[in-house]
Amino acid sequence: MSSLGRAWLWLVFGFLYLPMAVLVAYSFNASPYGTHWDQLGWQWYRNLQEDQALIDATQNSLAVAALAATLGTAIGTLGAVGLRLYRLPGRAFFQGLLFVTLMSPEIVMGVSLLVLFIAVGLPLGFGSLLLAHVTFCLPFVAVTVLSRLKDFDPRLLEAARDLGASEGQAIRHVVLPLALPAIAAGWLLSFTLSLDDVVVSFFVTGPDFEVLPLRIYSMVRMGVKPEVNALAALLFSLSLVFVTISQRLLSRKA
Repeated sequence: MSSLGRAWLWLVFGFLYLPMAVLVAYSFNASPYGTHWDQLGWQWYRNLQEDQALIDATQNSLAVAALAATLGTAIGTLGAVGLRLYRLPGRAFFQGLLFVTLMSPEIVMGVSLLVLFIAVGLPLGFGSLLLAHVTFCLPFVAVTVLSRLKDFDPRLLEAARDLGASEGQAIRHVVLPLALPAIAAGWLLSFTLSLDDVVVSFFVTGPDFEVLPLRIYSMVRMGVKPEVNALAALLFSLSLVFVTISQRLLSRKA
């Protein structure tokens, strides 16, 4: 790569990550004012431990994210296996619907799910939020697993059937182990997407169930507090770890 290309690459990544680096740096600033730099300190991280409302919102978000990622991964994996291994009527149409869901604006999904929940009489709260998060996590898992199974040889499945395995055993012992890195990566990606979702959660959660992204949003409306910097730094670090693990899993060879 030429010097100009490397400079352009550093410029792009600096534009993306410099604001995050500044945020992380100011989370250690002992001064309560963002425009004044004081000595380094951990006091804003310690203050987070004393905010019970913030702790409750964090626990709610972790519970929803873990359940949504698990359910979305299970359903998305089964859907991907079915679309890849079976000649289903309208298979191309259903694959296209997955990408439509991925590309749909979150505000459209949030409003449509809100209208659906009101129409069926589902109270807004934990249940509605979980269903909404499973809905937007599922396509990411299905597309990830489909990409992993793109080069899968169906003759392996036929060979397993010829050796006496049932259809379920062949899928469990042949297909799923090959797709396991993509399944794990899909779970991690779904967990990250669910954990930091704001738009869909804003529409489908109730007043008695608060999640962390909405709690942060309500905090910054009155100004960015130092505790918000510390909390955002923790969330960024957690998301970075999960995305890194998912990418490493996807890059593994069968």
